[in-house]
Amino acid sequence: MPPSRPLSLITGASAGIGAAFARDLAARGHDLVLTARRVDRLETLAEELRQQYRSQVTVLPCDLADPAAPEQLSHALTQRELHVDWLINNAGYGVPGTFEASEWKTHADFIQVLITAPAELAWRLLPGMRQRGYGRIVNVASLAGHVPGSAGHTLYAASKAYLIKFSQSLALENRHLGVNVCALCPGFTRSEFHDVTGTRDLVNKMPSYMWQTAEDVVRESYAAVERGEIVHVTGRFNRFIKSLVKLMPDRMALWLSARESKRYRHAD
Repeated sequence: MPPSRPLSLITGASAGIGAAFARDLAARGHDLVLTARRVDRLETLAEELRQQYRSQVTVLPCDLADPAAPEQLSHALTQRELHVDWLINNAGYGVPGTFEASEWKTHADFIQVLITAPAELAWRLLPGMRQRGYGRIVNVASLAGHVPGSAGHTLYAASKAYLIKFSQSLALENRHLGVNVCALCPGFTRSEFHDVTGTRDLVNKMPSYMWQTAEDVVRESYAAVERGEIVHVTGRFNRFIKSLVKLMPDRMALWLSARESKRYRHAD
């Protein structure tokens, strides 16, 4: 049985899917630990949730591009005697352009945030979940992890594919101990992601049926992880795309990805 007030740690909680997770879980009676780089946004969100839901909300700002951040975050939780029941590995972003267009430090930071930090946080928090016989880990991957890579944003699809495979193995290792692990795979989600990557003008031309709100994504995720679903692609259209690509010959799928990615990726 879950605790009466589960404690959820959400990375990248200052906006988008992370903030939507915070609001949804607070409404369900969770207490929260919010982390991201933008302290002002975290504090504003924390105060909103305290007032609206009477949740206990702890703000622990950190930059997950720092290799020391996961250990420091874990230490801060231990100092405060906070035992995490739900881990939402949501922090992420995109690096526009081709691979050689950015300095290696930019790519190294990206790998740290989207691959290494989620794995380390799961490694550090999983023993407590296993010991208590209850836990939930949501790794926010993407539909991009199921389709062929594209020119531009070179490491993005690769990082999301990693999170999917990582989640599958982690789920199989821990589900008999009361710990559910789910790779959440949204498609195009209304958030500031495309503003940050400079692709807003491109994606605004895409039809509305291809989009979901962050709130819709989170509601689907909660139901999926609770029923023990290990990989969940949100939205009917996105599930259709995943199934279609899976049935295609690899050469055709790669050609289609190359053609369509020009609609939402900067490759220069």
